[in-house]
Amino acid sequence: MDAQRLILLLIFGFSVLFLWEGWEREHRPKPAPQPPAAQQQGVPVPATPAAPGAPTQAPAKGAAQASAPAVPAAEAAARGETVRVSTDLITAEIDTLGATLKRLELLRHKDSEDPNKNLVLLNPEHRYEAQSGIAGEGGPNHRTLWRLLPGERSLAAGADRVEVRLAAQGRDGLEVQKVYTFKRDSYVVEVSLEMRNPRPQPASGYAYFQLTHDGRPLSDAHTLAQSFGAQSYTGFALYSKEHAFEKVPPTDLDKAKEHTNRADNGWLAFVQHYFVSAWLPPDGARDYVLEKRQDGTYAGRVLIPVQVAAGGDTKVTVPLYSGPQEKRRLEAAAPGLDLVVDYGWLTVIAWPLFWLLQKFHALSGNWGIAIILLTVSIKIIFFPLSAASYKSMAKMKLVTPRLTKIREMYGNDRQKMNQAMMELYKTEKINPLGGCFPILVQIPVFIALYWVLLAAIELRNAPFMLWIKDLSALDPYYVLPILMTGTMVLQTRMNPVPPDPVQAKVMQFMPYVFSIFFFFFPAGLVLYWLVNNILSILQQWQIQRMFNRDKPAHAKR
Repeated sequence: MDAQRLILLLIFGFSVLFLWEGWEREHRPKPAPQPPAAQQQGVPVPATPAAPGAPTQAPAKGAAQASAPAVPAAEAAARGETVRVSTDLITAEIDTLGATLKRLELLRHKDSEDPNKNLVLLNPEHRYEAQSGIAGEGGPNHRTLWRLLPGERSLAAGADRVEVRLAAQGRDGLEVQKVYTFKRDSYVVEVSLEMRNPRPQPASGYAYFQLTHDGRPLSDAHTLAQSFGAQSYTGFALYSKEHAFEKVPPTDLDKAKEHTNRADNGWLAFVQHYFVSAWLPPDGARDYVLEKRQDGTYAGRVLIPVQVAAGGDTKVTVPLYSGPQEKRRLEAAAPGLDLVVDYGWLTVIAWPLFWLLQKFHALSGNWGIAIILLTVSIKIIFFPLSAASYKSMAKMKLVTPRLTKIREMYGNDRQKMNQAMMELYKTEKINPLGGCFPILVQIPVFIALYWVLLAAIELRNAPFMLWIKDLSALDPYYVLPILMTGTMVLQTRMNPVPPDPVQAKVMQFMPYVFSIFFFFFPAGLVLYWLVNNILSILQQWQIQRMFNRDKPAHAKR
């Protein structure tokens, strides 16, 4: 098997793998409905429809009960008002029914389907909410009607924060104020539960902080490129020192109904392409509970034990990061939060590539130019390997006429034909696989860079030049894919023609077949491959020119 055949096999293998993964995701059978996990374990479930995110069971064996609250009919029928809060980065909407953060608009990120609108991350259409309260029968919780206290609703000029306070009382008399603190130039919202116990006996229970979602991928996570298998992760994620980074997709909860972890550190997040929402509790005892609920939605919650002395008070604060997957912001928000950026299984290679890409952007101020500079840098690093590959191809091209004669001479005797070919390789000191190994070594880097360009939010809505207004979107006029096809055709013609006529025909049409993928890839990815191909053509042309000038006389025969 020569270099061309191996390359062809690799391309075909990756293509089949991508297509199979995409098909399998779309056609995976859904498990049959099961009774709620809380019901299976004998934990009481309210007769009213399950509220989004209502804690339905104790967080772990031996812990105090955190069952769903029984909601009075009058409270269930209550209607809250919407409170709008504005900062320099976000516009948030808090519903006084539950004091729930129900909508979060990111002012610096546009909607992928309508560039005239801002992206809405926490979104009622997907039941995507950030809820919190006191677990158990007494509450108050996200089904309680809270009272809005006076205060500012927008970040004033010169101010670095704005607070929104809401108050409610549990049925056992526990007085709670929920405080949302929004900060300037930050996607972190501090959510505090300030509790006062007026009773003569101590109170204990759990404070919960949870994210809910209907499990359907958002528009940013469902592009045409991802239909070919390059789909970014959408679902819950957990992180702790004990359990490291763990993904829990909705499909897992469809099967198991519940997933619990106990830890004294870490965070819980809901992850999608480019964006993330994560509860970031301070170190201390907590339980993570993920479940599918009766209404078909999914909930991930952090349960934190609380003790309030008789006549005393206490406070629990859990920050919520809800915004873009920008590396510097994620690293500043919490340890390990940057792991939510989905760089596939070659993360260890992808991070250095992204770091270098950032440096080139700081130098050029344009992400398209940064991609070109990164491509050139990778090409320089792999120059010796690429040169060895092209030298091997050049040697093969020189002996192609002689290989064709051998095939004609021994066409009916395959054993003698192979022996004659091996003798020729030995005489000319040619390794027929010499062009393959350098390419194989570079494949992990190419795949890692592919994921970097696919997952980096910095490229989302980032213009390059002229008609390329968004490097994360398709080229609107398909200029880059067409140019890419042209470079692939030219490369094929520069390579040695296989002696086998069938193989030669396949190699002739392969650029057109393989180029179809590039018509569905983001412009940033196509730009990388186009620049890489142009540099490869120049390098191969130079090496071939040197061989043609210095080739021995017998090679001309």
